[in-house]
Amino acid sequence: MIIDEFNLNIDEVVGTEKNFLKKYNNIYISEEQISILNKYNINIDKYTNVNELMYDIEDCLNDSYEELEDLEWVSQTLSEYNYYNNTNK
Repeated sequence: MIIDEFNLNIDEVVGTEKNFLKKYNNIYISEEQISILNKYNINIDKYTNVNELMYDIEDCLNDSYEELEDLEWVSQTLSEYNYYNNTNK
């Protein structure tokens, strides 16, 4: 698709289905984030709130000797979503 002389891929503009947030056990998370959590044996089904999940993600990051950029991304996006949607301002 060409918009204002820019050649754009519609998936880049809108996003793909794996990036849409869905509600799992009161946690809004995408399929892509769930697949990353599964990669590190973090099962989303055992969590009832985002704070518990973020705690275990941080624990996993701190226990690792290597940099886990994808898991750090999940932690950061969950934290940002939690802040903007669950914090009284």
